[in-house]
Amino acid sequence: MLLDLDIRKTLRTGKRSFQLDVRVQSDSGRIVLMGPSGSGKSLTLKAIAGLMRPDAGHVRVAGSTLFDAAARIDLSPQARRTAYVFQDYALFPHLTVRQNIAFPLLGGWLNPRQGVQHPAVDYWLEALQLNDVAQQRPDSLSGGQRQRTALARALVVEPRMLLLDEPFAAVDPVLRVEMRSELDALQRRLQIPMLLITHDPDDAAAFGEHVFTVQDGCVVDQVTCAPP
Repeated sequence: MLLDLDIRKTLRTGKRSFQLDVRVQSDSGRIVLMGPSGSGKSLTLKAIAGLMRPDAGHVRVAGSTLFDAAARIDLSPQARRTAYVFQDYALFPHLTVRQNIAFPLLGGWLNPRQGVQHPAVDYWLEALQLNDVAQQRPDSLSGGQRQRTALARALVVEPRMLLLDEPFAAVDPVLRVEMRSELDALQRRLQIPMLLITHDPDDAAAFGEHVFTVQDGCVVDQVTCAPP
């Protein structure tokens, strides 16, 4: 089982509360959680990545237990080897593309030096066609180049699964089509398992071999699609 997820979490703000109760099992390499804003998609992604601790349940990826409340297992985000790509990519604006990609390899908070050399960084610069912009900073990159830089930074640590938080929500419709096509081709070439969350049915159609609909904190439907 690639993803075995069974989590519960209660969040309270004043007199209001939100109940997250999500159960997902899938062997697909392209999983989509689709639902409106506030449905619990991002909370679910954060629970997998170790950025939010559920009250109960478990998280298992590729046969490894990342979290189990009953067994008192709660691996750190780094130990989980899940690569989380934020909606805005969260690139460091003062670092070059090469330095951004190298950052996770340092194991601390020191910035990589200019021109840092590492075989894994060189590999992903080549694989994602970023060599020509390796010494540029994020503000000089196109939307597609920023996305590929964020993906390279995520992939450089050899993750079990790629977690994508609304990767196209912040871009205009024309660029969204281009970036969706680029990510689709990249994932198929690399064959890394991917979990993507979105509110856009077009994203689900492009990436969802197994689509789970999330509403009010629960999975209310699922559809398995044959890969094209």
